[in-house]
Amino acid sequence: MALLSGAKQFLTEWIDAVSRAIDAVASRFVQPRRIRLVEGDDGIFTASAAPVKGKPGLSDVIFRIAAGEPRPPLPADWEAALRASRLEVQLPQAQIMTHRLDFPGKAADFLDGMIRSQIDRLTPWTLEDAAFGFSPPARIANDRIEVVFAATSKQKLNPLLELAGTLNAASVAVFAPAQDGASSPISLMDRKLRSIVGAIADVPRLLRVVLLSSVAAAAASLLINIYLGGSLQSELDDLRQQISQRRAALRLDAGGASGLGLLAKRKQTTPSSVMVLEAISRALPDSTYVTELRIEGDKVQVVGMTQDAPSLIRLMEQSPQFSRATFFAPTTHAANEPGDRFHIEAHITANFGSGT
Repeated sequence: MALLSGAKQFLTEWIDAVSRAIDAVASRFVQPRRIRLVEGDDGIFTASAAPVKGKPGLSDVIFRIAAGEPRPPLPADWEAALRASRLEVQLPQAQIMTHRLDFPGKAADFLDGMIRSQIDRLTPWTLEDAAFGFSPPARIANDRIEVVFAATSKQKLNPLLELAGTLNAASVAVFAPAQDGASSPISLMDRKLRSIVGAIADVPRLLRVVLLSSVAAAAASLLINIYLGGSLQSELDDLRQQISQRRAALRLDAGGASGLGLLAKRKQTTPSSVMVLEAISRALPDSTYVTELRIEGDKVQVVGMTQDAPSLIRLMEQSPQFSRATFFAPTTHAANEPGDRFHIEAHITANFGSGT
């Protein structure tokens, strides 16, 4: 169980690592389309899309957010443009709390930490509940620097995150309006929701399919290899046995065995039909007569009539020329026949001659 859990964790980590690598490579070559959303004081958003080479431009649209979805619904071309895009949302000034803060000039490298430590004092929210940012520092008198601090509640940003998730956007950034003629707005949040590739295709799922397909192909290849290997090994063993038999026969011929000797040996080990018939005649009683006699290899089949069929098995077994006698068909008795019709099969002992 621990081994299975470890393997599952390894595969999960491997899929995550490959997905991140694919996303990192894709980010270098694929830039998401930038969609700008400007929220008015009345909660209505105006969406405008940055032009993309080779694609038709999009007219601005306006909508509200209800349950994480745009109302009214967006046109199909806008839904396609928002997929895997970067949403840049500018909030109205009414939702932003701002302060001017000044610090010693030497504190320029530590502004983030110094401002974080004052969130509880500067805003009505805790550090975990506030989305905040500040402008680039500006030099003022007495070797001091000044920044414009802006913050809002993260709770107000949840509908924007739900909207971005519904629209399959790759990332969402939230800004406060530029303060006092500053050239750029203040970033309050910049969150990556999914990979650029993942917004279009489910990369982890594709990796799992590829991995399972590879495992299945490897297993099938192993089974085929085992089957073919066993079949080839069996054929090789048969061929080796035939070669050994052939070599033994050649050695026998080389040792001086003549054709007459081989014929004599075959005569001694091959049953003669006449001798088999003679042995049956000696074994069966006078009240029994044979109607059919068949010899196939080392077996003989006898069909005939008798007064006591079961006793024939014992008589055949007692003969030195026969063994393993048995009935190969039912014993029958017809009204117009003087006895029982029997069908006996027995093995022939292949010793009908002497070696001299």
